[in-house]
Amino acid sequence: MEQPAETTPARWEGLPSWLLTQTAGYAHRLVGDGFSAADAKGYHYRVLATLADLGPASQADLGRRSGIHLSDMVATVNELADRDLVERAPDPADRRRNIVSLTTAGRRQLRRLEQRLAEVQDELLAPLPPADRRRLTELLSTLLEHHSQRRP
Repeated sequence: MEQPAETTPARWEGLPSWLLTQTAGYAHRLVGDGFSAADAKGYHYRVLATLADLGPASQADLGRRSGIHLSDMVATVNELADRDLVERAPDPADRRRNIVSLTTAGRRQLRRLEQRLAEVQDELLAPLPPADRRRLTELLSTLLEHHSQRRP
């Protein structure tokens, strides 16, 4: 991540795009450090949470559901399976593909990661009271929804 200048020129210091970019950099570092402390990565959390929310799936479906590219999905599932956090079994409908399921250990790891994520959110949003945190989340959700709809 680029280090912000010691004195930010007034021309851009109040631009929402600048503020979002700088804050996103801090958020990314905090989340990465939080997951690292739990011996995990962001992709691990996304796969475990997707399986917990939507149930077992093929790797391809899991990639679509979690927004992880298939090439990254294979490595992520391998890492999780090596740690017995997910299991793969042949799909009864199509023996050429595997169905990925969450294990009991995977559910425990997901709870640990969710705890770390909650702590990171508190650290990131520390200067804001609860009402402002909720409002910021609403505003960011509105922006993301708007720009997501404009994608080709």
